[in-house]
Amino acid sequence: MTLIHTAFFNEAKPIIEHFKLQFITKEPIKLYKNDSILLAISGMGEKTLHVKEITQKYEISKAINIGIAGCKDKSIQIGELFCTNKKLNDIPFATLSCSKEPIDSPNKIKTTLVDMESSYFLEATKDIEDRYIFKVVSDYLDINVPKKEFVWKIISKSIEKWEHYV
Repeated sequence: MTLIHTAFFNEAKPIIEHFKLQFITKEPIKLYKNDSILLAISGMGEKTLHVKEITQKYEISKAINIGIAGCKDKSIQIGELFCTNKKLNDIPFATLSCSKEPIDSPNKIKTTLVDMESSYFLEATKDIEDRYIFKVVSDYLDINVPKKEFVWKIISKSIEKWEHYV
């Protein structure tokens, strides 16, 4: 089974609809599934560590984190998709930092992208060999949370680019 992880429902909603996933539980984190995919919504930051419990309960062969990220490079378009932990032939690579707090200045990070859960996801899924971190650029280090409709739109547009990794 493939685990898809998002921090927020806003990121998960288009994925739930695309793969026709059904709600199964909200404890310790919200889970949706079909025959081959389990989607976990953990919340941001350290809450992502709850994904470890999911990997122990279900037989997971692949893990994907998909979500939004701030970008310090304004030449990169909002909505662009990157893989941040592997170099792939069909999806560009970008460096990624994980921060506990919102970052509002490009001088505060050395990487191109920044999020708030990727390092916790890697820790929680360290026993799974086949892992991907996909990030969609949502802003240029704006500390305001993007509107849910905007997040739905950019995640929705990204699915066809990464769904074959599921």
